[in-house]
Order: sequence, then C-alpha cells, then structure tokens
Amino acid sequence: MAEIAEVIVDVKARQVNRPFDYLIPPEYSDTIALGSRVIVPFGPRKVQGFVVRLKAQSEKEQTLKEILYPMDSEPSLSEELIQLGRFMADHYFAFMTQCYETMLPNALKSSYDRVFEWHNEPVKELNIHLPMTWQDAQQTNSLKTLLALKKDNKVLLTTIVKDKKTVKTETLVTRSLKRSQYKDIFESLRPNAKKQRELVMALSLQTAKTITKEALLKNYPILTQADLKSGEEKDWLTISKREVSRMKPIESDHLTRPLVLSNEQQEAYNRVLPTIEHNEHRVFLLEGVTGSGKTELYLQWIQEVLKKGKTALMLVPEIALTPQMTARFQSRFGKKVAVLHSGLSKGERFDEWRKIKRKEATVVVGARSAVFAPLDYIGIIILDEEHESSYQQSEVPHYHARDIAIRRGQYHDAPVILGSATPSLESRARAQKKVYDLLQLKHRPTKQSLPEVHLVDMRDALLDSEGHFSQPLLKAIKDRLKKEEQTVLLLNRRGFSSYIMCRSCGHVPMCPNCDISLTLHLDDHSLKCHYCGHQEPVQKVCPQCGSHDMRYVGSGTQQIERELKQLIPDIRVTRMDWDTTRKKNQHQHLLEEFADHRTDVLLGTQMIAKGLDYPNVTLVGVINADTGLYLPDFRAFEKTFQLLTQVSGRAGRGDKPGDVYIQTYDPSFYAIRLAKNQDYETFYEREMQLRYRGKYPPFYYTTLLSISAPLEQEALRVSYRLKAQIEKHISEDMILLGPSPKSIARINNRYYFQILLKYKKIDCIEGVLKKIVSDTQAKNKQDVYVKVEREPQNFM
Repeated sequence: MAEIAEVIVDVKARQVNRPFDYLIPPEYSDTIALGSRVIVPFGPRKVQGFVVRLKAQSEKEQTLKEILYPMDSEPSLSEELIQLGRFMADHYFAFMTQCYETMLPNALKSSYDRVFEWHNEPVKELNIHLPMTWQDAQQTNSLKTLLALKKDNKVLLTTIVKDKKTVKTETLVTRSLKRSQYKDIFESLRPNAKKQRELVMALSLQTAKTITKEALLKNYPILTQADLKSGEEKDWLTISKREVSRMKPIESDHLTRPLVLSNEQQEAYNRVLPTIEHNEHRVFLLEGVTGSGKTELYLQWIQEVLKKGKTALMLVPEIALTPQMTARFQSRFGKKVAVLHSGLSKGERFDEWRKIKRKEATVVVGARSAVFAPLDYIGIIILDEEHESSYQQSEVPHYHARDIAIRRGQYHDAPVILGSATPSLESRARAQKKVYDLLQLKHRPTKQSLPEVHLVDMRDALLDSEGHFSQPLLKAIKDRLKKEEQTVLLLNRRGFSSYIMCRSCGHVPMCPNCDISLTLHLDDHSLKCHYCGHQEPVQKVCPQCGSHDMRYVGSGTQQIERELKQLIPDIRVTRMDWDTTRKKNQHQHLLEEFADHRTDVLLGTQMIAKGLDYPNVTLVGVINADTGLYLPDFRAFEKTFQLLTQVSGRAGRGDKPGDVYIQTYDPSFYAIRLAKNQDYETFYEREMQLRYRGKYPPFYYTTLLSISAPLEQEALRVSYRLKAQIEKHISEDMILLGPSPKSIARINNRYYFQILLKYKKIDCIEGVLKKIVSDTQAKNKQDVYVKVEREPQNFM
C-alpha cells in the first residue's frame, strides 16, 4: 500500500515547481488517491496541493511531513489530466499548479486567509478577540498591535485554506406512517392544536410519500419549519436533504431524429466512421461552406460513439454560440448533455462538472476550458469553428484548445474533428501535407444555394448614403421589414463611437492609465477604457481650450442602432455586444428574443458572425468591411476573410433566398473579393504565398515574448537584455524581430514591449526560452514581468 504521496503545492515560484513528498496519514489511506486535492504544511503555511504520484517509500532522507487532510472524498483529477498538466507546464512555460487549477471549475480553486491566533494564553488586557483575519485586523486598526505580539511570540500568524465549493440541496419531507394512520392521530389531537392538525392533515392528503419542504410550506402557509421539526420529533415524518443541480432540467420527452445526409455528408461520415469503430486516433479537418450541415454530421458521429458506450466532447469558440448549439444537442441526446462555459455561475459550472465526473453526462458541450472536462473513455472530440483565435487562452498557461484536444484524442485513441467553413491556414496546410485528413462539403445539403453577395463601394455610395447606411443596404433592410423577414448587421466595434474630439484644438480624451482614447458609451453617458476599465463622465467642454465643440468620431454599435431607428422609426433592434451581454444569461435572452421574431434586426460585433442559424434571416449587412484589414497583425487579411465569409453564411439558411451587402472602401482587395464568393481555396493559395515570402506560419513557428514594467526604461532595458541572450543561440533559419513597443504601448500604467521569434525547428530555441522563463520567475519581481507565448493569435 502506498504510504507516500508526491504533491504539487499551490505556490507559484520556480524553485518549488516540482513534487514534494508527504506521508499519507493512516486514517486517510483509503481517501487520498492519485489526483486528490489535499491540504499540506509548507513552511509556516498551509496550502492546497495536488497528489500526482503515490509510492511505497521516499527517496528523500529527511523526515517527511504528513498531509493534513484531503479536501474531497474523491480525486478531482484523473491520471490522464495529471499527465496533461505536466505536458502543459513544460510546453507553455507555466507552473504545474496553474495548469491543474486551469482544469478545474472555479468552485474548486482555493483561496487563502492569514489568521492571527493566540500562541498560548490570550493577553486579556488588550481586549482583542482572536482568531482574526489579516483583513479584519487592518479594518479594526489592530494589525500593528498583533504584529508586535507576533514578534514577542505571543501571537501566531497561520494560513488557512478556504474551499469555494458549495453543493446546493433541497429539504425533503417524508411520511413515516401509512396515510390511514394519520386519521387516528388527527382525531386524538386537541381542537385548538391548529398547526398540528394542519400538519397531520397535510401528510394524510399527500399522494406521494415524499414532498419537498418548499412545496409543502407553499401549499400550507400556516405551517413553519418549527412545525415540521416538531412532527419529526413525534415520528410523524422524517426530514432529509437531497442534492440538486442549479441548472434548469432538460426536457427530453421528444428527441429529434437524425436527418438524411446528402451524398457529400455521407461520404464525410463514412470516412470518419471506421476510426470510431476501431478506436483509432486521427485528426480530420472538415472544411464545409456555411450551412453545409456540419453540425448534423457532428451529431451523427457522436451518436455512433454513444452506442459504443463512450463519451463525446464538443467545443465551440464563443459563449454566444453555446445556447443554440446546446439546444440542438439536448434535443438530440437529452439528459446525457452537460454544458461548460464561462457564462455559468460558479455553482452551475461546479454542478455540471460533477455531473460529468459522476458519469451522469456522456456528451459535453462548451467553450475553450471545456476541453478539460473530466470525461473518461472519450470516443470523439470536435472543435467547431476551429480557426477562431478565442480557442487560445490569454492568461498563463497560454494553451490552445486545438492542441489540447488533439493530445486528449491521442490518449484515448479517438478521432478529432476540426470543423470550419474557413479553416486556419495552419490547419489547412497540415491537411495538404496529409498530417490531417481533409473532408470537404462544397454545397448546402438542401436545394438552397449560397446567398448572393453584393459589394457596395462606399467611395461612390458615400454621397447619397444615410449616415453609415448606403442606399442599397437601407433599401434591402426596408424590403425585409415589409416581408416580415429578419436582418443581421455586423459592426466589428462596440460602444457608441470610437472617441470624442474637440473640433477647435483637436484634443481627444485619453485614458490616464493606457495609451488609448476613451470610448463613448451613450447608455450611461460615460467615457470608458476597454483595457483597464477606467471610466469618467462625457466632457461637454474641452479641458484644453474651453471650446464646446466636442464631436463624435468613428462609429460603434450604439450609434448604428440609433441611426437605424431614426431612419426606420418602427424597426425593432436587438443589439449584441460586450456591453449588452455582460449580465448572466443575456446572450441567451437576446438570441431568444431574435429567434422568436420579437425584433427585426440583430446588430452586433464579431459574436454574431458565426454559428447562428435562423431560417427567417434573409439579409446580412456588413457596415464596414475594412475595419480589421490594416491592423498590425500578419493574420489581418485572413481574419477579415473569415469574418466576412462567416457572417455572410447567416443569410438564406432556410427555404428563403438570402442576400448579403458588404460596405467597403476597397472592393477590389482580394480578401474581400474572394469572401464575396466564399472562395476559400483561392484565398488559401494567395495567402500562403504571402506567408511564405514573409516567413510566417505555417512555414515558420512563432513565439512572442512580452515584457512589461511600470517604468518604460526598465521594460526596454530588460527587453534588450533578453534579445542579447537569445542572439547567442540564433541559427540560420531563425529570425528575431524587436524589441518594439506593443500596438498599445501602455496599459494600466505598465509599459509593454515585445520580441517576436520565427524559427523552423522548435529544438533550436527551446533551451534558451526555458532559461529565460526560469530566470525571470526565480527573481519573482513584481515590477518586471516576462510572458512567453507559443504561436500567439493576437499581436495587439
């Protein structure tokens, strides 16, 4: 029997980023297992840890400390996820504890309190009541006194670990006797014992033996909790607790049936089926035009997996897609489906996680972090819209869900499906090299053709346009209104306008913490910074010259909404952007509002461009197609092509034909021209030529080093020191760019510089990158921070 546990402690420091040996107390020998969360002593503190290995004896010579206690009755991490955490820590330059915490719901992420306690006897004359937290000591002005007592060894300062998990329960009331027996009890009670008689009557009338306390008290308002307790003491009833989920229960009485596949769909389906049947890991790239029926293929592959007694994982990039995708999966698989995404409360996410862990759910649908769902026996993993940059985590560890999905697929000998109408160039290149298997759907399965796309040259249309709306687009919106059809309008920017500017002196209100202008938000008449959260009132008078001529510059979703309502007063608009979807379940409420045709237009930012499927949408309008074309990012053209193609695909998905109007100042530009015809193959060939000449992915690997500090000189000094360190190891097929200021050089009073590495072979740079990370983490300085990111998806 194992007596020693190797534990990764929750201390984010390079020198302790390794397992530590701890003795397993005999009383916990049956509870502590591989993957358990435990509390261990670490120096003067108590910290959370993860058990990553069990063994009979330790190689260490010193006396080992004991694990204090387990945090759960069952392990939180499987052996697979423990191995995956090790890989992530090494590959993404992260602490192992960070990787394991990333895999768990927030409810299982512990927090710490420092607590003052008397060492022996309390000092009564001070009138201080301990234990007391550090925060309480600060608030009561006792901190200085307690620290002095600690110095005199009269007070101890300890760390306690607080677990955030909570299980929701409901109280049940169960009859202890037969219904007929309550009649005798009722007759034996005094007439003035009204509450007792009411309780006995209630118990005798209940057809079900057990009822929830809430329902019983609602049906009989005269009764109270005390009356039930009294009834339990008299053996009339028993009171118990039952665990319940915070999630709304799934109605699964009428499940949908699989649709008949088209010839193209059937061919793709047949290519994947043998890998499901024979437990073979392969990666398939499913390239299908918008509306080609990729989701139906996902459902039918998953159905085959479930027949084999295995589980399935389905990832989507945006929280806005989750409600509609979840609805389709629940209508096919019912209660077998669990949902994981950041829009859920901590409690809801914890409930769904436990539902998966207990094997009550065999299909998981979710966003990026759902890739760590605690599924066993995975039979298939699917990433829808695999090209989306939101699949990459912006915080440490900087994992990409596609890479994690493929690694889990390898572990489980399961196929991985990467689906998109516009695959990333990296994935398409791998398919071309036969690393991935390419599946193509070039047509929609119904007789409905792709929507007709019209490019509106705003250079010509500007003279007779109405604000941001060209006459062709405005006419098309009015036409759909008459036909009682719906419209989707895309503007890739949020807020009322980009900024306000004084027309007299040119002054633009800037964020005091970041090098960026403040954005106007009309709903609360404020100027906001979208990077650090700074907010201030709208300025009516220029603080620089005193002029009252403050004007709006640029455009935002709020301004477009107001313009549209001025042009068409009766139109009903649903606006979806970050500001309208911050509250819980707002995504779902807004989409339901549009799906029920309570509004005529869905206006929004990127979140509405993909995955949404509404048969009554026959018109899509893109207000300004050029917004992202000239950003300082080598993927700018690719992202523009993908966005325009994806949003165009929202039109004409039902029986009615669709139209798309793309407003642009450069209709001849190849990314826009090819998006008009959804011509991905030509775009791929053209873009690959540019990538080859520029020595960018997929021809080169990339790694981005971001260096930040409160002082610009310090950030620049460290940047040049790191550059010199890297240059010692540079090879012929390696390119180093920078250091250079980031696009927004100052955010939240920190200055940012970046170094971009491009290289052919990973091994040539791996050693120096690990040394850089190790050195910067070991110093543990708060003033300078170095972040290393593999294959960055965002250079802004």
